[in-house]
Amino acid sequence: MKIRLDREKCIGCGSCVVVCPKYFDLDPDGRAKLKGGIANKEKTHEELTISSIECIQNAVDCCPSQAIRLE
Repeated sequence: MKIRLDREKCIGCGSCVVVCPKYFDLDPDGRAKLKGGIANKEKTHEELTISSIECIQNAVDCCPSQAIRLE
């Protein structure tokens, strides 16, 4: 299973960090980032492979810009 974070959609509200600090943090630019995530070449999104959902579904559900997906 993978978490995919679309950094271009992120509005920097920080809700993902509040509900799931194990996987999310805010960059100095104010947008969310995946802890340990790998950015694509254009740095438009990050991905992280995980073994269990844990708090990720809460982050997906509370993201107002729908920038977080489970794949």
